[in-house]
Amino acid sequence: MATKLVTLAELRTNNNKDSLWVLIHGKVYDVTKFIDEHPGGDEVVMAEANGDATEAFEDVGHSDEARELLPGMLVGDFDTSSGDLKLFDAGAKSTGGVSVTRTVEQGSNLMYVLPLAGLGAYFAWRYYTGAE
Repeated sequence: MATKLVTLAELRTNNNKDSLWVLIHGKVYDVTKFIDEHPGGDEVVMAEANGDATEAFEDVGHSDEARELLPGMLVGDFDTSSGDLKLFDAGAKSTGGVSVTRTVEQGSNLMYVLPLAGLGAYFAWRYYTGAE
């Protein structure tokens, strides 16, 4: 069975709480029934309704369970020739050879290491100066 080809005009027509479609990885999904259950709230999903939501979907790090829901919501493939919508390019996501995810991980590690180092230095100072 051939999948429906969704145009940009159709995608943009379905952008409200009564009919909400999102574009993720070149496929269009009808998430209307799910927006009230979305853990991030309906505003998060609705903000991505008129464009390619792939980057937002991937940046959040959706679980396998969330990804398993997608096939049941599939409307069809996006017609890339139907307009001037710029689609997300996964290859362009890295910055200077370092991925964004790796940068966030390094920042997160510093979030723990710096306070612990400061706490260790404080206790070492108290011990060596004999302060009570």
